[in-house]
Amino acid sequence: VYTKTGDKGTSSLYNMERRSKDDPIFEALGDTDELNAAVGVAREYCVTSNNGLDEKLMEIQSRLLDIGSAIATPATSDKSNDKKKEHVHFDGENVTILEKWIDEMDEQLPALRNFILPSGGLSASHLHIARAVCRRCERHMIPLKQQDDISDTVAIYMNRLSDFLFVAARFAAKHENRTETVYRKARSKDSASTSTTTASKQTENESKNGDK
Repeated sequence: VYTKTGDKGTSSLYNMERRSKDDPIFEALGDTDELNAAVGVAREYCVTSNNGLDEKLMEIQSRLLDIGSAIATPATSDKSNDKKKEHVHFDGENVTILEKWIDEMDEQLPALRNFILPSGGLSASHLHIARAVCRRCERHMIPLKQQDDISDTVAIYMNRLSDFLFVAARFAAKHENRTETVYRKARSKDSASTSTTTASKQTENESKNGDK
């Protein structure tokens, strides 16, 4: 379980190159691992609610491991030989599959006319958490993409995955007949003051009526 090789703050990539643990590569790898864990928790709730997302989420978890391998084999590194690059190649068909799933679920959902808050039951809420982690993961991959260390396909997949998780959250809420919480603007000071005054007068009148 423990090798002690990372005790001095470095770790090894798939191409056997050692880098500092605060390298952007490990930042992206850590986010990908966290995303996989978040999807795993969401999947457990989806299994319980029997909403049909289990197999899709399990597939995504496996693809996230593939993406981790791709990240851990930076294309610009001298240590990443052609054989390793070929082994971690991420197929664009994975993006197509996500888009197909998104379209299938979206067809069953009511049109979105308001901003919604993460809500809609435990399955939906945890899918929203996974979506937020996915966005962070995508942001931390941008520098790697700009340096040509990861492929366009990997970056596109992460972008599409956050869309999938959003639609999946709405799908899960609908399956459980749960209401999604709609964003509400903050009340203005004048409106809040008027509401407070009205409530005070109502309380005062109720008190007077009670005295009678």
